[in-house]
Amino acid sequence: VQLQASGGGAVQAGGSLRLSCAASGRTFSNYYMGWFRQAPGKERKFVSAISWSGGSTFYADSVKGRFTISRGNAKNTVYLQMNSLKPEDTAVYYCAADPSDLYTANYNYWGQGTQVTVSS
Repeated sequence: VQLQASGGGAVQAGGSLRLSCAASGRTFSNYYMGWFRQAPGKERKFVSAISWSGGSTFYADSVKGRFTISRGNAKNTVYLQMNSLKPEDTAVYYCAADPSDLYTANYNYWGQGTQVTVSS
């Protein structure tokens, strides 16, 4: 069972990045999936989540209106489109699946993380 996150990088403030999370090893199409981020020295925080169908999405207040979460047609891939990036968005971003609690880090499966760095 693997979640593979990709798409991170370094951008200037106001720029955009698109993160991808590909799930393999089992069918994740029935699971909610989410994105979290962790800045150096800080706890891992909820960013966004999406229902198994893709019909429901959830966002942290800090990213509403700037980030968009979506699922691929096969439902085993989740994307996070990040626009209007700010320096405070700098963090390692993790994808996760199968939550016990949508907004906390109580997910059963985690990816390895991808670094996002936003410079001012």
